[in-house]
Amino acid sequence: MFAALGAVSWMSIARAEDPDFPVPVFTTVAVYPGASPEDMEQLVTEPIEKQLKTLEDVKKLESTSSDGLSVIKVEFEATVDVERKYDQVIREVNALRATLPASLQRLEVKRNENSDLSVFQLALVAPSAPWQQVDDVAKRIEDALERVPGVKKAERWAAPPREMQITLDLGRLSQLGLTPAQLLNALGSDNTQIPGGSVDVGTRRYNIATTGRYRSAADVERTVVAGANGATVRVQDVATVQWADGDVVHMGRWNGQRAMWVTVSVQKGNNVSAVKANVWEALDALERTLPAGITLSRGFDQSANVDERLSRLGWDFAIAIGLVLITLLPLGTRASIIVMISIPTSLAIAVILLYATGYSINQLSIVGFVIALGLLVDDSIVVVENIARFLREGYSRTQAAIEATKQIGVAVLGATGTLIFAFLPLLFLPGLAGKYIRSLPLAVVYAVLASLFVSLTIIPWLASRLMPSEEGAEGNAVLRWLDGGIHRTYAPLLKRAMAYPRATLVASFGLVVGAFALVPAVGFSLFPKAGTPQYHVDITTPEGTSLRETDRAVQYAEAVIGGHPNTRGIFANVGKDNPDVYYNVFQRAEAPNRAQMFVLLNQYDNDATPVMLDSLREKLSLYPGARIELKEFENGPPIDAPIAMRIEGSNLDTLQRIAAQYEAVLKSTEGTQYVNNPVRLRRSDLRLVVDKQKAGLLGVPSAEVERTLRLGIAGLQAGSIRADNGDEYPLTVRLAHNGRPAPEALERIFVSSVNGAMVPLSQIATLRFVSSPTTIDHNDRTRAVTVTSYVRSGYNTDAVTRQVIERLGNITLPVGYALVPAGEIESREESFGGIGGAVVVAVFAILAILVLEFRDFRTTLVVASVIPLGVVGGIVALLFSGYTLSFTAMIGFVALVGIEIKTSILLVDFTDQLRREGVGLDEAIQRAGEVRFLPIVLTTMTAIGGMLPLAFQGSGLYSPLAWVIIGGLVSSTLIARLVTPVMYKLLAPALVRDEELARAPSGGFAVGQGGELLA
Repeated sequence: MFAALGAVSWMSIARAEDPDFPVPVFTTVAVYPGASPEDMEQLVTEPIEKQLKTLEDVKKLESTSSDGLSVIKVEFEATVDVERKYDQVIREVNALRATLPASLQRLEVKRNENSDLSVFQLALVAPSAPWQQVDDVAKRIEDALERVPGVKKAERWAAPPREMQITLDLGRLSQLGLTPAQLLNALGSDNTQIPGGSVDVGTRRYNIATTGRYRSAADVERTVVAGANGATVRVQDVATVQWADGDVVHMGRWNGQRAMWVTVSVQKGNNVSAVKANVWEALDALERTLPAGITLSRGFDQSANVDERLSRLGWDFAIAIGLVLITLLPLGTRASIIVMISIPTSLAIAVILLYATGYSINQLSIVGFVIALGLLVDDSIVVVENIARFLREGYSRTQAAIEATKQIGVAVLGATGTLIFAFLPLLFLPGLAGKYIRSLPLAVVYAVLASLFVSLTIIPWLASRLMPSEEGAEGNAVLRWLDGGIHRTYAPLLKRAMAYPRATLVASFGLVVGAFALVPAVGFSLFPKAGTPQYHVDITTPEGTSLRETDRAVQYAEAVIGGHPNTRGIFANVGKDNPDVYYNVFQRAEAPNRAQMFVLLNQYDNDATPVMLDSLREKLSLYPGARIELKEFENGPPIDAPIAMRIEGSNLDTLQRIAAQYEAVLKSTEGTQYVNNPVRLRRSDLRLVVDKQKAGLLGVPSAEVERTLRLGIAGLQAGSIRADNGDEYPLTVRLAHNGRPAPEALERIFVSSVNGAMVPLSQIATLRFVSSPTTIDHNDRTRAVTVTSYVRSGYNTDAVTRQVIERLGNITLPVGYALVPAGEIESREESFGGIGGAVVVAVFAILAILVLEFRDFRTTLVVASVIPLGVVGGIVALLFSGYTLSFTAMIGFVALVGIEIKTSILLVDFTDQLRREGVGLDEAIQRAGEVRFLPIVLTTMTAIGGMLPLAFQGSGLYSPLAWVIIGGLVSSTLIARLVTPVMYKLLAPALVRDEELARAPSGGFAVGQGGELLA
């Protein structure tokens, strides 16, 4: 039954590359064309910030004000109701709309959801086809894909906006005594549709439809502007009307050829691989209908990453099961088969529970199952080994199963309880990092709970049916060899340690102190690289650079990267970032000086790929006049950069001066790369200065100057028109010009006066160059500048960051200005602070279980003494494997606490049992150590066997965790098997003998430390 339910759950459970969880981060975007960064800060950013700050549970409030754009990001505490907070943010922004500038072009609130990420990105390649035709094909694909089951939405990208253009003839307007404002008013009033209501005719009711909305260019041309000289003036008399492409703001190329994108996101809770099959089937049908000159390339497919991780999981399972089988040889063939049954059964139950609680199969839950693989058989090994020992003592199979399970059942319950409580606090880690890793501990907890159930129910039943009726007194050859090795090596060492208990403890304490001294050499980090066969290249040219000049830098990067044999495909975006494909990398606002390339690799090799990327970085750095930054995708919550130094203050000039000093320090620090100072250069713009006195004399209102300037440069939107395909497109009024307008175009612009005369703009206004800041950033409503840097391969982020902070400490800041280390160090403090609390909770929960089980504080201390001994091996393993103390490594230490306690309980519990049977203290310790050493070694070897494939995989996410557990288990097995008996001897609890306990109605006799009876 469990196998069948597990198979059904495995087929139905959602699969994704990363965990899907609600993110309480919302971004408000305001577009106000022509406004300077200072204007955006004062008129838009500050009012919105002030309003959002009034909401409860605001954790972080950041904003960027740039040329015509304001982006305000608010992050709430991770515990809030995300839907409720989203509604509150929308309500506050909408309430503020009336107080913001009336000519805001766009004001919207965006939410960050993992389900909005593009899991498929397609390229419609059209080297020479008209954009209108390409966009129509993309629209057809978009509509078809949105009907596919499991698809949340499909979107089109990288095509110039289509619009209905109305190009004015200012000379003709002037002859007729009309102004552009009259034409705009006519278009606005004529392009409306108000329901006319309904009328009754006899027994029937008829709705009255109006025909106000424009449907074609002819409808626009027939619009009446005014009457002049006894005749009607229509739009066609003073302007030309036609469909056209708007200004290009986002260009796309797929492998060097002009293209546009269609992206697909999947509904939450769906299996991305199953959705892919449906999407690909729809694309097969659509591809056969593509017109000549347009081809479809299926570029990015996230399901390939998911399938790769799952196939790697299957391979790891196969290797781990083989290693586990080897470790079970001492138990014999039948016992090994019985133990191995616990693996698929426990995993099936765990998948059922994971599916029932709404979690998915992702890279974190996969890690949880791999960790659990080495722990699933622990309980079963202990139970089966104890049953085999009872069989060797002459019990029948049924008696042996009952008595052996009864003897060790409490110890197994306590040991498993400590393991579960080691992982349980990880479920409640705070912040986004806690949400990100939650499926990992949950997978472990479910699997371990399942293994406990299996080991105490199914395994004893199978043993009573399948174990041999008689067991040789010494077991099989492998068991005899192991027992002989234990008696030859471990037994003498244990006797020597018991003879010199204090010296043993001092030596162990020295090892612990020495291990902790190695921590600075190991170093710290947060989350590692994702290790996916994709990366992105961010390209930034100086502020004010044209789109065409930025494209030259992109073409250079395409040539360098496209020439490498491991490059499979390149999505090149000019003017805008690539659509979001990774959960912690977000699109920047569109700008002509920005570009981004999304690069697909044939494969990712943990050793060769980083070297290849460093080689490409060197070549890309040779391009002058642009910042070309090649970046790998990283795990964990989003951060500005690994190293980020934020300066907070009030004066922009002072902030710029300090930022320049910080930039110099970061650039001169060994190990840094891609140092970025966002305020290094000021932006140069043209400002139109109107002579208001002259304009007043000529009867030209200031508003008319601004309106006409907008007409001449960018055009004014006069409404919208619904095309035949059902989409709405802007109705744009503009003056005639070829391509992008140049400053000389201002000389051809005339402004209408109040009496209808056309006045040359150059007669009442002049152009001047002015400088302004490129951006103005706020952090919690305070002006701030963040100087960022990435870290070169081979350098430890923590070490480089500490060196940077030390050097920055020599710079004296003015009063009212402060340095705030951000980036990875800020995120690490939050994440590690949470995991530190988890460790404390785990330790105290485990101690509580031990006190309840043993009812003695001294025994609890004996069992818990194993904890620091495992830390020794974990730190040493990280040092020799070259990994740092990352977030996942710290999770490994938390898991290690539970695993170590589990083995320690088995030893101490059996020692207590022997003493209750009347065995002397030293003899009980010696016998328990030798008898329990075998199952402890077997469980340790199975756990290590389960971790080895993960450790040698070379994954920055999985391998540190695996090495911590492997190293900790090795050190705790070698050292704790001596220290725990010594601690027991020094802190031996007073126990009541079984026969005396049965005889005495109350009180009774206790056993002293020397084994004597105590009244």
